[in-house]
Amino acid sequence: MNAMAFPGLGWWPLVLIGTPLILGSVLGRRLGGALLVGLVGGGVFWGTQIFWLTVYLGPVPWLALAGLEAVFFAAGCALIAMAWRFTDRAFPGACGRLGLTPIVIAGLWTLREFVTSNWPYGGFSWGRLAFSQSESPFGDLVAWVGISGLSFVLAWVGALFVQVVRGPTIRRRAALSAAPIGLITVLLLVPPVPIVESGTMRVAAVQGNSDAGLFAEYAPGEILDNHVAATEPLYGQDVDVVVWPENAADLDPLTVGQSAATLDLVTRRMNAPLVTGTITSSRDDVFNSLLLWKPGVGAIDQYDKIHPVPFAEYIPDRDFWYPLAPDLLSLIPRDYTVGTRDNVLDIDDVKAGVAICFDIVDDNLIRQMIVGGAQIILAPSNNADFGDSDESVQQLAIARLRAIEYGRSVVNISTVGTSAIIAPDGSTIDRLPTFEPGSMVQDVPLSTTTTPATLIGAGVELTLSSLGLAGLLLAIGITLGGTGRAESDRIRRFRRRR
Repeated sequence: MNAMAFPGLGWWPLVLIGTPLILGSVLGRRLGGALLVGLVGGGVFWGTQIFWLTVYLGPVPWLALAGLEAVFFAAGCALIAMAWRFTDRAFPGACGRLGLTPIVIAGLWTLREFVTSNWPYGGFSWGRLAFSQSESPFGDLVAWVGISGLSFVLAWVGALFVQVVRGPTIRRRAALSAAPIGLITVLLLVPPVPIVESGTMRVAAVQGNSDAGLFAEYAPGEILDNHVAATEPLYGQDVDVVVWPENAADLDPLTVGQSAATLDLVTRRMNAPLVTGTITSSRDDVFNSLLLWKPGVGAIDQYDKIHPVPFAEYIPDRDFWYPLAPDLLSLIPRDYTVGTRDNVLDIDDVKAGVAICFDIVDDNLIRQMIVGGAQIILAPSNNADFGDSDESVQQLAIARLRAIEYGRSVVNISTVGTSAIIAPDGSTIDRLPTFEPGSMVQDVPLSTTTTPATLIGAGVELTLSSLGLAGLLLAIGITLGGTGRAESDRIRRFRRRR
C-alpha cells in the first residue's frame, strides 16, 4: 500500500494506512518471523517502487536491487519487532505505550533509511517515506526537519495508530486515538518556513527529446543536434542562462572542435552562458560532467559527478562482481570516475548548485551545494532509459521536496522529461510534456534563506536514529534485568520455604 503513495499514483494519504500495517505486521513476532515478514513486505514494496529498472535493463538488475533493499527492510522490521516486545514491557502504562514506544519505533525506521541511504557504495536513498509527500500538506515540514525528520514523524504517527488498535476495548481505542490525531493536527498546523527572495534569474531550460538511452542507436552528435534544434526558437530572447540536460552535448566540446563550435554558436545567439552535460576525460579517468560554457571563451567551470551510480555508471569492486554476471556487467564497459570538483557553478555572480540526475537524491551532495552558497539548484538529468515508467515523476517529486527543504528553486531538466521548474515553496512554475522537444523560459526566484533543515543538517537523522537504537537497547536492558531480578527473588523465596 505504501508503494501507491509514491508517484506515479501519488496517493500520499495511503502512507497513514500502509505504515501502521507494516509496523503492526511484526507485532508479537520473534526474530525469524519478523525477518520473514519484513523480507516479503520489503520485496513487495521495492519490487513495485523500482519496477522501472526493467524497462530497458530487464529483470536481473531489478531483482538484485529490490532483493538487497528487501534484506535491509527485513533487518529494520526485526529491530522494530524487538522494540514492540521489549519497550512496552520496560515502560508500561500510557506514558510508555503512547510516549516512548512509538518514538523508538520511528527512530528505528529512520535508522534503516539512514543506513540504506549511505551504504553500500554510497547507498540508495530512493523510497524513503518522506519522498511520498511532495504533493501533501506534510511536505512543508521538510523545511523544518529535513527528509529524515519527515520520515520519522510519519513513522511516529503510524506507530501511534498501531497502539490505538491494540487498545482492549472500543472505548479505550477511541480515547487513545486522540494521540495520533492530535499529532497529525499539530503537524498540519506548522506553518511553511518563510523564504526571502534575493532576486531572480531568467532561465531557459531546453528538453531535446533525444533517444539517449543506454541501448539507443544514435549517430555521434545527434543528441547535441536535438538540443540545438530545440533551442533555436529561443534565439534573440533575453535570458541569463541556458540549461541543457545530462549528456546533451554527446560529443565532448573540450576535445571535439565541432561540438565546441556548436556551443559557441548557441551561446552567441542566446547571448548567455550555457550549462550542459557531457562526458569528459582526463588521461585514464572518465567523468559524467556539467560544463559552464561562455560565448567566445568556452568552458569556464566544470562539475564532475561526485556520486556515480554503482552498477550503472561504474562497477564497484569490478574484479569481484564481474565474474558473477559477466553478460550483464559487460553493458558497463567503462567506469566513471568519482569527481572531486565542487558542485557549485558561478554564473555571472549567481551561485548555482548543480546535481546530475540521481545526485538530487543524495542528502550530502545537496547540503554541500547549499554550504557552498547555492542560490538556485540546476538538476540536469537523462531519464531516457526509463521510458514512460514512474521513475521520472518519482525523481521530480524528490526535486520538489529539495526545493522546499532548502528554500531554493530547482530547475529539473531532462532529455525526455519529466522537466519542470519548481519554486522554493514547492509550487510548479513551469513544466514540459514528456517525450516532446520543448523549452521553458522563466524568471526563477533566487534565495539565500537558511531553513531550519539547513541548520540541523545531518544531525537530525543521526540523532533520531541514535534515539531509536538507544531506546531499544535501554528497553532490552531494563526488561532482561527485571527478569533476572524476578528469577533471583523466586529462588530466594524457594530457599526460604525449604
